[in-house]
Amino acid sequence: MIKPSHDFVLVKPDEPDKLSKGGIYLPESAKEKPQQGKVIAVGPGRVLENGTTYVPPFKKGEFVLYKRYGGQDIEVEGKEYLLIEPKDIIATID
Repeated sequence: MIKPSHDFVLVKPDEPDKLSKGGIYLPESAKEKPQQGKVIAVGPGRVLENGTTYVPPFKKGEFVLYKRYGGQDIEVEGKEYLLIEPKDIIATID
């Protein structure tokens, strides 16, 4: 499994809908990039200039909302993930 370094957060994006709201099948090229997903792993944090350690406030298993084009797409063993900086995560979902 992937272990993020520094303060990065590993997220499994939700699958985009295969049908439009009107029931029309959407090809891969027409699907919107997801903006939410499940936190898979969180990095240990990073040391700030003042010497304190910043640890991301997210936990494994939480669902988060992130910027549409935030993060780095990666693929491991055929599964797609995003490696995101905490500043690109804009909310948690209850």
